[in-house]
Amino acid sequence: MTTYTDKGPKPESGRFLCFDHVTFWVGNAKQAASFYCTRMGFEPLAYKGLETGSRKIAAHVVRQNKIIYVFASMLEPFQPEECGQHLLKHGDAVKDVAFEVEDLDAIFKRAVERGASVVHEPWEVSDDNGSVRMATIKTYGDTTHTFIDRSRYTGPFLPEYKLINDKKDPLLTNLPEIGLLLIDHIVGNQPNECMTPATEWYEKNLMFHRFWSVDDKQIHTQYSALRSIVVTNYEETIKMPINEPAVGKRKSQIQEYVDYNGGAGVQHIAMRTNDIIKSITNLKARGMTFLEIPPTYFKNLRNQLKNSKVEVKENLDELQRLNILVDFDDDGYLLQIFTKPMQDRPTLFLEVIQRNNHQGFGAGNFKSLFEAIEADQAERGNL
Repeated sequence: MTTYTDKGPKPESGRFLCFDHVTFWVGNAKQAASFYCTRMGFEPLAYKGLETGSRKIAAHVVRQNKIIYVFASMLEPFQPEECGQHLLKHGDAVKDVAFEVEDLDAIFKRAVERGASVVHEPWEVSDDNGSVRMATIKTYGDTTHTFIDRSRYTGPFLPEYKLINDKKDPLLTNLPEIGLLLIDHIVGNQPNECMTPATEWYEKNLMFHRFWSVDDKQIHTQYSALRSIVVTNYEETIKMPINEPAVGKRKSQIQEYVDYNGGAGVQHIAMRTNDIIKSITNLKARGMTFLEIPPTYFKNLRNQLKNSKVEVKENLDELQRLNILVDFDDDGYLLQIFTKPMQDRPTLFLEVIQRNNHQGFGAGNFKSLFEAIEADQAERGNL
């Protein structure tokens, strides 16, 4: 594992603030949004569609604290064509990862001057709450990044969307709260030998810098391996790990993703909580399914913690019961767990993470995580 301290030069203008929202292109936005509400604890926030004057796209927006997901679907056959082609190729998948920024024009101009491909020149939308400026560029695969300037807007999401103020869904009011707070990081999988070019794209066009990395000598099982580089903005508020498969005896879970996704794309979204035991207990009560970790992992963990300076405050028996992984160093620890794929294709999944003075990404858990994923791969006939 390598941790980088050189941020490189501070951008002269423009600043990335945080993840703004994530847009999924899906076959049925209404049902996808409902699934994330009932299973994951999100609540309906906003909508656009035929009733709001959107003739081509229906979009359902859900929110949990600072996490906002948008599920969008076509309203007409084959229109818009790009949306239809994306769905055919990738299935239900992340299309856009939006960043809230300051000085959008400077960030957009610099990215384009450095070679970024423009999807949408800067534009502005307005309503009674003010105006929002946006611009979109292309990143890895068919994924895009939208820059969003909210400095002159007071609304809860974006203009052109109707807020959902109806009476609460009676089902949701009876379900336990989850407590997911914000997006911690978003991981992009690349085909073999494409990780470094994707990393360099962020360094060159967005002036992100390397934060953390591992290679296949550090992260491997008897069957497969991966390499990963995490890039981040100057203020280190946005983390984007970039993965690629390494050659192994059998197909790695990264390669499985690339095969079923039809190329590079967002592999998983990590969401932070301050109480992972409560969050996972309540997610399981809502019917969410997670990867199961071999019991030997927790036996080894207990032995390792005996020689560690760090004391894990949570009950280890509870963590084992819930299959929550622990990674630690001399300063702190993190707790993490991964869902099974969120759709029939073995592509996108979700992570829940709790940090206790630890800014890593679970390198100590990768081997156990891979083994758990490989068990699921074997069931799918893809190992």
